[in-house]
Amino acid sequence: MISEKRVDSWLCRDGGEKQVSLPRILVERLTQFLKFCIVGGTGVFVDMAFLYLLADPSQLGLDVTLSKLCAAQAAMINNFIWNELWTFRCEEGATQSRDGVLCRLLLFNGFCAIGIGLAVFLLHVFHTWLGWNLYLSNLLAIVLVTLWNFEMNARFNWKTDLNKAGN
Repeated sequence: MISEKRVDSWLCRDGGEKQVSLPRILVERLTQFLKFCIVGGTGVFVDMAFLYLLADPSQLGLDVTLSKLCAAQAAMINNFIWNELWTFRCEEGATQSRDGVLCRLLLFNGFCAIGIGLAVFLLHVFHTWLGWNLYLSNLLAIVLVTLWNFEMNARFNWKTDLNKAGN
């Protein structure tokens, strides 16, 4: 058995003393991942809408790379807010300092910036080099970058690494 205090140190940074089994830890991690994916789904809509408005020739018709960068940044801000409020929120109402939120925003932005760079690269591979549909290419790039974003943010930003549960 792993104490909830230890679990909370990697989930919510709170100090409960209840006992929790490893399967519950895995369930909580899976729940976080599912929430992260739901939040990411809202980000996909934000990203796609911005990409359409910025890049589509019937709209602004801007450069695809510039449009993708702007669309991804808008989605990233949307995702940070929802991950902060819902995905990685401490269940027992633990309050977080304002500096903590700003630090998490910067880390989130940094990790996601790497993901955005990867998404832009993948978008060009699929769309420009392989000639696939712009929106299918964009969706595939987003899906591939999701695992990177979750792992980096869960492990280093909101400190939810399962490896820490055994320490």
